[in-house]
Amino acid sequence: MTAADVDEVAAIESRVQSFPWTRKNFADGLAAGYRGWVVRRMGAMLGFALVMDAPDMAHLLVIGVRPDAQRQGVGERLLRRCIDHCRQAGLPALTLEVRPSNERAIAFYRRHGFAQVGLRRGYYPATQGREDAWIMTLALAADAA
Repeated sequence: MTAADVDEVAAIESRVQSFPWTRKNFADGLAAGYRGWVVRRMGAMLGFALVMDAPDMAHLLVIGVRPDAQRQGVGERLLRRCIDHCRQAGLPALTLEVRPSNERAIAFYRRHGFAQVGLRRGYYPATQGREDAWIMTLALAADAA
């Protein structure tokens, strides 16, 4: 993901999230050095992911796939790229937050080896008040490169 991708990324994000990141959020993340990837097919952007590295793990901040491209392997491709990045950077884990109400995303992450390791109360904005977040982590073997 580059600055040139931010408009398309924000457009997808606004289609798939009730409370989407803004264009500025994505631009600021890239400016801060976060790693991002996009998937394109025949020039059209299908999805994106943005990861922040920390000394002890990477944090998958946001991942999104265009509605008409969902269930076609785009999300899996993006997630695998994030995992590969962690391994290449020598980071032992990838963590993320997900809404407990997002059963489809939870099932996706579980299929890829993530486990719930915690809870953040009132983390997400919701239509009425706030919604908790599950913290899910994928531990990566130290020698898996």
